[in-house]
Amino acid sequence: MRFSVSGAAPTDGRRRGRRVVLGILALCAAPFVAAWLAYFVWPPQSRANYGELIDVRPLSDPALSDVAGKPFRLSQLRGKWILIQLDSGACPDECRTKLLYMRQARLALGKDAERVERVWLLTDGIFPDASWIRDFDGTLVVRAAGSALLDEFPAARRPSSHIYVIDPLGNLMLRFPLDPDPGRMLKDLARLLRASRIG
Repeated sequence: MRFSVSGAAPTDGRRRGRRVVLGILALCAAPFVAAWLAYFVWPPQSRANYGELIDVRPLSDPALSDVAGKPFRLSQLRGKWILIQLDSGACPDECRTKLLYMRQARLALGKDAERVERVWLLTDGIFPDASWIRDFDGTLVVRAAGSALLDEFPAARRPSSHIYVIDPLGNLMLRFPLDPDPGRMLKDLARLLRASRIG
């Protein structure tokens, strides 16, 4: 009896030792297994936003004027989301495309359209064709030539390549790429408005 008990003890010890070693190996291997599964089996979704998030920064609020000569400041639009573009008054094709996308994105927001304003900052002294202003009625056309405000819009190439988004507190926070996809642009805007407790 004594012999059988003392003979079983080393076997139990060996089993416990193996379990401990296997447990340590499993713990060490777990991060590698998880990384492999995440990469090959469940690859991460691409980022949710289409537009490029930029460092949130408050914009200055210089005294400007619209094309009719009425005083204008960006702060007049506080509490609203703003789609804004910077272009020459000559408004080449790229400029008109952005005006169209801003108008259509706002309309497609339906009941939330009133939460969004559109602004065209004129980067030079050229007065836009009156028909374009009529076609994009509701877009605030603002004279900004020579204003330091124009230098506050970051761009890889030039600010006129983008449509920018300003939040209801007056912070610049997002830009859409050159020739954006209107559907994806709309999804970004709808997501922002849905998540926002202001504006």
